[in-house]
Amino acid sequence: MHISTKCSIAIHCLIFINEYGESRRVTSELLSLSTGCNPVTIRNIMSALKKDGILSVRFGTGGTTLHCPLEEISLYRICMAVEPDALDKLIGTHAAPSPLCPVGKNIRTVLKAPYDKIRDDLKSSLQSVTMKEIVDGYHKI
Repeated sequence: MHISTKCSIAIHCLIFINEYGESRRVTSELLSLSTGCNPVTIRNIMSALKKDGILSVRFGTGGTTLHCPLEEISLYRICMAVEPDALDKLIGTHAAPSPLCPVGKNIRTVLKAPYDKIRDDLKSSLQSVTMKEIVDGYHKI
């Protein structure tokens, strides 16, 4: 199993944009320097956040600002914007269990209910945390 870093990169960018977006031109190059990520990766993340309505991106001169209040941006919303299949990637069943094996042919059925519960619990937890809380935590450091 692998947990993607796209969500944490997006959160990093959103904190930076919240802090500096009104006073300076926040570009993918600037965010790249802050995050240590390739500017193309940053542009892809910013594009996904813009598509979800989280960001406003000015074309031409560039620059990015928040499009909605921090209270409306949950971790779940961010994660689903940048990686829509994140929960399925985190907890899924292996691709080719043997249909000839008693365990193999039933493993998906056996795991469905517990995995659905885990996904629901994780979704609920991610929905309960907002960027407002994260930014407040950042300001306490």
